[in-house]
Amino acid sequence: MTGRERLVSALNHIQPDRPPVDLGACGQTGISASTMYRLRKALGLPQKPVKVIEPFQMLGAIDKDLRQALGIDIIGLWNSGTLLGYKNENWKPWTMCDGTPVLMAGGFECDLDEKGDVWVYPGGNRKAKYSLHMPNNGFFFDNIMRSSGFDEDKLTPLDDFKDDFSVANDEDARYWEEISIKLFEETDYGILGNLGGAGLGDVALIPGPFLENPKGIRSIEDWLMAHIMYPDYIKEVFEYQTGIVLKNLEIYKQAVGGRIQAIWLSGTDFGTQTSCFTSIEVFRNLYKPFFKKINDWVHKNTTWKTFYHTCGAIEPLINDMIEMGVDILNPVQCSAKGMDPGELKIKYGKRLVFWGGGVDTQKVLPYGTAEEVASQVKERVNIFSEGGGYVFASIHNIVAKVPAENIIAMFKAFGNLVN
Repeated sequence: MTGRERLVSALNHIQPDRPPVDLGACGQTGISASTMYRLRKALGLPQKPVKVIEPFQMLGAIDKDLRQALGIDIIGLWNSGTLLGYKNENWKPWTMCDGTPVLMAGGFECDLDEKGDVWVYPGGNRKAKYSLHMPNNGFFFDNIMRSSGFDEDKLTPLDDFKDDFSVANDEDARYWEEISIKLFEETDYGILGNLGGAGLGDVALIPGPFLENPKGIRSIEDWLMAHIMYPDYIKEVFEYQTGIVLKNLEIYKQAVGGRIQAIWLSGTDFGTQTSCFTSIEVFRNLYKPFFKKINDWVHKNTTWKTFYHTCGAIEPLINDMIEMGVDILNPVQCSAKGMDPGELKIKYGKRLVFWGGGVDTQKVLPYGTAEEVASQVKERVNIFSEGGGYVFASIHNIVAKVPAENIIAMFKAFGNLVN
């Protein structure tokens, strides 16, 4: 089977010849540019600067030779823009703290202070205040809270968030159309469309890393408390955001048609290591109706499967996620409370596609032995792959400092298991 055929089978809960494999098709199945540079060297691939396609997390673009070396089946249709408010174009050299040579897009503008910390300007605008910070010896960025605050007696949700969301323009549509045609006609990979925009309350975006002047409730603490204290504020933001998403979905459909098999919509995290961020009641009241409206549109108007990412102990929300139309769950954080892989497969495996879960990226992949990595991969694939409904990937991104030999062990174990 081709990668595309494997993905279609897996998404429809039909057993493929082997589970499809993903590395780098979206911002939650990627790999740190630093780690990728060392992985390429370990595989004997040509050494060259890594193109950073997702600057917030410093994720590297997966080139064709690496994709072929690892047997990857899926490729991402990425947007032209980034979370920092500039486009991936006009590449220029930059060096990470460990000496890794990378290419950053031309809009990446930063300062380096006397401690070696990196401070980034939103949208490359040096007249604005810094929006992101990476400490010396760091490998990804953290948001800087820049909002001047809010008046709880005079809340203005639409004014606060009107610049966070926008309807795609003709240039966006032409880009999606051109790249989707190229990927569909010139490769046989499964294609994941990375439209996004439906990440209601995504804590990576609430601070506004791409905005020059974010306003309103922007700190994570205030935002989470607002779910109880100012629920109407949250609802107004979500209603406005959902309206924009539905308009963009129509444009996206016209641009890419049936060339993609799944669509990445949301990266909002709802779980910690031990529990959910919100109660089930709050989730049902503030999130579920809007997510359902979005998913209903996709299922009514396209053949795409909907991809949702949420870390953590989210088992109490899974039935609600299925009811609101989620087809694919990522990253399947098996180390979190209530997320036992065997129980998840038995309880939800016929109604959800599990995309991830292949190996623990918190402890086993970065700190275990190659043998421990291989053992866990074999165990997880045996559990998740039966009857289709599974895409193999690590649990979230492969971060910096993960030993290359462990990554190679992960893919070798998968290959030995399914061949």
